[in-house]
Amino acid sequence: MLGPRPLASHKGRGAVSNVQGRYEVNGREEFDDGWERDEEDAVNIKTVVTDEVAKSILTRNTSPDIPFNVSLNPYRGCEHGCIYCFARPTHSYLGLSPGLDFESRLFAKVNAAELLRRELAKPGYVPEHIAIGVNTDAYQPCERELGLTRQVLEVLRECRHPVGLITKSSLIERDIDLIAPMAEQRQACAAITLTTLDPAISRTLEPRAAAPARRLRTIRTLTEAGIPVSVSVAPIIPFVTEPEIERILEAAHDAGAIGAHYTVLRLPWEVNPLFQEWLQAHFPDRAQRVMNRIRDLRGGKDYDSEFGKRMQGEGVWADLIRQRFTKAVDRLGMGNIRGRFGRLDGSQFRKPLVVPASAPSSAKGGGKAAGQMDLF
Repeated sequence: MLGPRPLASHKGRGAVSNVQGRYEVNGREEFDDGWERDEEDAVNIKTVVTDEVAKSILTRNTSPDIPFNVSLNPYRGCEHGCIYCFARPTHSYLGLSPGLDFESRLFAKVNAAELLRRELAKPGYVPEHIAIGVNTDAYQPCERELGLTRQVLEVLRECRHPVGLITKSSLIERDIDLIAPMAEQRQACAAITLTTLDPAISRTLEPRAAAPARRLRTIRTLTEAGIPVSVSVAPIIPFVTEPEIERILEAAHDAGAIGAHYTVLRLPWEVNPLFQEWLQAHFPDRAQRVMNRIRDLRGGKDYDSEFGKRMQGEGVWADLIRQRFTKAVDRLGMGNIRGRFGRLDGSQFRKPLVVPASAPSSAKGGGKAAGQMDLF
């Protein structure tokens, strides 16, 4: 019988489909017409990284829900493929799908370090800690080759500028030589996202991120290097990762984490249909139960973006999660990410000695070389 194409996962990918972006004019719907398809092409989706010469690099916000005002993201899109990623809808602005496109068609801001230098050199610049890896993971796989995050850290270290890093990748260990000396001067901290301890769930939930055991080892490695590490238990998904709250905190504490923070699942815009497709593909037996509990946390809706509610939800079940988390944190003697960020020191900041020319240049030599500006 012909009809809609059945849901099926793609190897190494979180999204089940390329859901249509909300700004696309023409609607489309996949339909199985009975003709034989090349299953290999359908499963293996290659990652393409495109250079982007960005116009700005620092993003500022006034949200009371998050512990920072300034963030920096060297990449658009994220190969980790976390199905729950709240940044997926941003790919709609590029005319791409927040689904498979978000995790396979990436953009690298090759002039990120140059733009940061110019920003820090402005006469009126006032330093406050910068959060790196918020929208998309700054240590996703392509960072190993491109090194944009490391270039940004080199600028921040040179300028003695406070920074907080959040990631679910072990690649952050590569930059311990930069982060540890900054941490010693109270200019750096890190947060490792740990959503589940179950490797089977992690492989479908966040398919190209480090395995849970590897993230715990990263917490230990960073801690032993003198870097203060918090654990971000985010997002908490009812009946999927929610039963593990206490075990995750205990494992992170044993690995050396000194702070903790959590959010409940958020389903803004296209994340909602993508997540529900993922549920049907991987947890069909509990999909309706999960969505019912999510609606309990959101006042009967799939999502509520109101400040004060969007991160932790509302109602009886939100209170229960909050109590469970708080009691476990208190028992383990762990603080929170907001407090850790607040203890970073920006008083030692100094402006960069070398500032690139005003015209942005390509990392592959296509533009004017960066260097000190002429006096006359």
